Amino acid sequence: MTIRKTYGSFKKIPLALLLSATFMASYTTYAATVPAGVELAAKQEITRNNGSEPASLDPHKVESDVEFNILSDLFAGLVTTDSKGDAQPSLAGSWQTKDNKTWVFHLRPGIVWSDGSPITAQDVVFSWQRLIDPKTASPYESYLGSMHVLNAADIIDGKKPADQLGIKALDKQTLEITLDQPLSYFLGMLAHPSLSPISQADVEKYGDKWTQPGNLVSSGPFKLDTWTVNERITAVRNPNYWDNAHTVINKVTYLPIASGTADVNRYKAGEIDITYTVPSPLFASLKKELGSQVHVSPYLAVYYYAMNTQKPPFNDVRVRKALNLAIDKSIIADKVLGQGQTPAWHLSPDNTGGFTFAKPKEASLTQEQRNAEAKKLLTEAGFGPDHPLKFNLLYNTSESHQRIAIAAASMWKKNLGVDAVLQNQEWKTMLDTMHQGTYEVVRYAWIADYNEPSTFLNTLRTGNSENTPKFSNAAYDQALNDALKATDKADVGKAYQQAEQILTEQSPVIPLYHYVSARLVKPYVGGFNDSLLNYIYTKDLYVIKH
Repeated sequence: MTIRKTYGSFKKIPLALLLSATFMASYTTYAATVPAGVELAAKQEITRNNGSEPASLDPHKVESDVEFNILSDLFAGLVTTDSKGDAQPSLAGSWQTKDNKTWVFHLRPGIVWSDGSPITAQDVVFSWQRLIDPKTASPYESYLGSMHVLNAADIIDGKKPADQLGIKALDKQTLEITLDQPLSYFLGMLAHPSLSPISQADVEKYGDKWTQPGNLVSSGPFKLDTWTVNERITAVRNPNYWDNAHTVINKVTYLPIASGTADVNRYKAGEIDITYTVPSPLFASLKKELGSQVHVSPYLAVYYYAMNTQKPPFNDVRVRKALNLAIDKSIIADKVLGQGQTPAWHLSPDNTGGFTFAKPKEASLTQEQRNAEAKKLLTEAGFGPDHPLKFNLLYNTSESHQRIAIAAASMWKKNLGVDAVLQNQEWKTMLDTMHQGTYEVVRYAWIADYNEPSTFLNTLRTGNSENTPKFSNAAYDQALNDALKATDKADVGKAYQQAEQILTEQSPVIPLYHYVSARLVKPYVGGFNDSLLNYIYTKDLYVIKH
């Protein structure tokens, strides 16, 4: 299971148009499209494995694809994205801007929650203020700051109250969002599930219990039906969804199966229609056995180990860099996994937002040369045969994570004499451990929230709420600021390249590989499309007669 997950890039709009005239959204919507001649099954129900039990169904309390896969079915945002990551209208039918700083969104007339009550612009205002309010303690608290919504940074720092956020309801159907600077990828960021409005009346009525079945009202194509912890979550079609006419599936079931082997076995038994992943050890045999039922595609995500830079010895850059150098990433990608993953020498996957960054010099060395440099650094830091480095490596329960951890620990032992003690915790427990800062090294990952390098790089900004290793480097922060200020794409790329180089030199995280998406999908599931950000919306699917 990977962390973070959601949506894609902005629709590219000429800057001259944005600055000189009002731009009105005119995109076509997309949903389940059944080709002519395809006969549908009488029973339109889908069962999907979701990898783990979700930590919550509150969009402001979660941080991974485990939750966002479900929330993207239950809630709609102002905009959504298509399979290419381009922005499309959703709750907002149109929008306008004259300067790429002040945006006006018009909600679709007559949109309602699943209980039939109106969805208003004030619901959006309430939701965004709740997301950024420090009292909420959202893992995505920093997201609105990264979007440069006016006053977001000061609210996060406690200098201003949440009601000073640059968003206001002009009337029940009209919303104005003000940024503190133009942001070319604003629309792509806007599609994130944490920004989907939630019902103010519902939250105020039920408090912390508002996400329970029978209480939760939603705005998306599905509404919550049942939630049996550690067994299943079911959602049924929401007839009050604005685009219900284009939804075909009537019921979707999400299973929390962490074991890849169990996932595959239940798929073969006909109990699952779409798996969460494909276990690496079974990949080749399944490809041979099931052929086109194995879906593999690249997507924008990186798997890495985060080191607690506030805790000795990981506050020593020499230790961090030694551990980074001593892992043979090619073996991890090609041998341990072997589905098309690529070794990661920087955080951002190639071609994120159209940028591809030069690999550091370490990537061109042999593994023997990297090991020699790692031993030198570790010796300088005071570790060796008489004083071996020993630490805990934490990962959430998963066969794949375990295999990677065993391989990494073996490399550290062989190449450096380092003892990494493997620890595994269930998903929600590991998140708590991370947030409390009581770990040493932890398995983590990041799936792009939108198609631009800042989605990866902002997570290591000083003070960012997603900054797991608590990394802080003024030059790094400045490089990201320079990228924001640059108007030429080449200058933006140079700034991001500098940021990536600083991460290599400081090594607060150890990038291991860039992902591919691998799933098993039944032949009778129609509408399944590969996505750069690995999101499969149930509203796009249908069941073919079989």
